[in-house]
Amino acid sequence: MEKLHFTVQIDAPAHTVWTTMFDDATYRQWTSAFNEGGSYYEGSWDLGSEIRFFGPDEDGELGGMITKVVENRPDELMTLEYLAEIVKGVEYRGDQARFVGGRESYSFSESDGVTTLAVALDSEEEFTDMFTEMWPRALARLKALAEA
Repeated sequence: MEKLHFTVQIDAPAHTVWTTMFDDATYRQWTSAFNEGGSYYEGSWDLGSEIRFFGPDEDGELGGMITKVVENRPDELMTLEYLAEIVKGVEYRGDQARFVGGRESYSFSESDGVTTLAVALDSEEEFTDMFTEMWPRALARLKALAEA
């Protein structure tokens, strides 16, 4: 896996950016950049919790990822570890799943009311171009929501 990095500056306090990023209603809005059919999660952002991320694939079947919250410092840092993949509604763990063991982190740093959000994620090479295209669009949507 390779590590990808994305950064955006948002004219809002870190708490506002954090809440906008992880609240169910606004999460669904900014993550539509990854899946126009709709993206949502089930679970809790609490430390140690599992979160399931879902969205329809190109055939309308349910797909997604299962992660575990391994770091949660409100308004500062959230880190998820990939545990499983969901393909056509079926859960795959271990050697059957891509990304397992990889991580995704969101770091929030505020200065004078402006928050820098830094995203770091592990990606399989075959998905690098897709993430390089999608993450900046997603962060632009998040920025617009948090600054509204």
